[in-house]
Amino acid sequence: MKDIVLATRNPHKTRELSALFQEAGLALRLRSLAEFPGAPDVEEDGATLEENARKKAVSAARAAGLDALADDTGLEVERLGGAPGVHAARYAGPA
Repeated sequence: MKDIVLATRNPHKTRELSALFQEAGLALRLRSLAEFPGAPDVEEDGATLEENARKKAVSAARAAGLDALADDTGLEVERLGGAPGVHAARYAGPA
C-alpha cells in the first residue's frame, strides 16, 4: 500500500477521500497534513484554482516526503464571466 499525503489538515476531508479510495479498490493510504507538524501553511494567492492546488501539493510533498494530492475550490458563475472563481471566499468583502 502506498502512502500519499493529502494537502489538508481537515480530518473530515481526509476520512471522506480515504473512504472513496477504499471503495474504488485503490491501494493508497491517505495521510493528513496534520501528521506532519513542520508542514507550512500555504498562502493561496494563485491566479487560478489550479495554481493554488499545485502550490499546496508541492508544499505538502516537500514537507512529508511523499507524493501529494491537493485541491482548491471556488464558485464559477457563467453569468458573472466565471467570477468569483479563485476569489470566492473574498468576493463579497470581509466577513
